[in-house]
Amino acid sequence: MKNTKQAVPTAKTKWELKDRIYTLVGNVSPLTYTIKSRNIFWFDPERGMQREMRYTSNQQSVFVDEFKGDARLAHITFEDGVLQVPKENVILQQLLSLYHPHKDTVYVEFDSVQEAIDDVEDIELEIEALNTAKNMDIDQVEAILRVELGSSVSTMSSKELKRDVLLMAKDNPKLFLELAEDDNVELRNFGIKAVEAGILELSEDNRTFTMGKSKRKMMEVPFDEHPYSALAAYFKTDEGLEIYKQIKKRLK
Repeated sequence: MKNTKQAVPTAKTKWELKDRIYTLVGNVSPLTYTIKSRNIFWFDPERGMQREMRYTSNQQSVFVDEFKGDARLAHITFEDGVLQVPKENVILQQLLSLYHPHKDTVYVEFDSVQEAIDDVEDIELEIEALNTAKNMDIDQVEAILRVELGSSVSTMSSKELKRDVLLMAKDNPKLFLELAEDDNVELRNFGIKAVEAGILELSEDNRTFTMGKSKRKMMEVPFDEHPYSALAAYFKTDEGLEIYKQIKKRLK
């Protein structure tokens, strides 16, 4: 479940009475897991001061300065990664939902509505990625897969390429769509194909591109740049565009 940014609570935050469920983050589910129920401090913006909190079984507040009489400390324990707190236990709910320092780091409050929103967003993203992959031509497919699989795509059949790009779109739709919208991906692939065809050569130190047969230096790779990313940027220059056109004719 994705975490959403919430407003800073106050001691008078309006509270909705309902049963609440809390789960440990990371889909972990130990038999039991206990978080601290004392020595908890929270800055009260209305009072402008730190206030100590403690979860007890006999007080009507989590704030120590509001306790009346002796306080009996109670434990906060998750079982199989889950803690269900009924609406009658407002004190514990508020401690967990508003004030506890482990909120959103050790555990989260389960929100069925937000969970549904997140699920719909994920499904729609996957559908968008799959539709994009389905409608791609084979050159685009090859360009994207080369980012993941390297030069091995050159030996793959069109059916294998189509299968793998659909799987990539399904398994990692966000990354796939980012690559699909990046025009440098196709230019990098174009450069790699030119090197594989012997039209261009890349020096062993990955610093210089030369024209294949003539060995004429075409460009130097800037320091700390990936050679094929630098080549893609070069193809966008006036000089590089002319060379791109020449290479494109020879690759056909």
